[in-house]
Amino acid sequence: MLSARERELLIELWDRLTPAAEHIGSEALLRMFTTFPKTKTYFAHLDLTARSEHLRSIGKRIVEAIAEGTRHIGTAQFTANLSYLSRFHAYQLRIHPTNFKVHLTIMIMLPGLYIIVRETNPAEKNQHSSASIQC
Repeated sequence: MLSARERELLIELWDRLTPAAEHIGSEALLRMFTTFPKTKTYFAHLDLTARSEHLRSIGKRIVEAIAEGTRHIGTAQFTANLSYLSRFHAYQLRIHPTNFKVHLTIMIMLPGLYIIVRETNPAEKNQHSSASIQC
C-alpha cells in the first residue's frame, strides 16, 4: 500500500513526464523491441523504426495512460481501468500478458526516465536529478 506522499510523488513524476510522452514512450517501446524481439510480433504491420510515427503514437498513448492511471491509484476507478485494459489486450488484441510485465519494467526504470526528461527539458538538469540518476 502506498502512502499519501508516495502517491503524490508518483502523480508529480508522471505529470512531469507527460509533456515528453511521445519521446519517452517511443524510446521505451524501441528499447523493448530491441531487447525482446518477440514482442514485435503484435506490431508486424507497423513501422517500428526509431522516430517512426507509429512508434511515437503508441508510445505517447501508453505514457499518457500510465500518467492518468497514477492519478487514480488506490481507488476503485484504478482497479476498474486496469481490469478493462487487461481484458481488452488479452482478448481483443491477443497480446500475451508476459509482454505487459516486460514493457512495464522498461517504463518504470526511473533512472532512464530521468535521463530522458533531462534530455528533453534542459531546465530539469539540476543537482537533484543528477544525484538520482547516479543512485
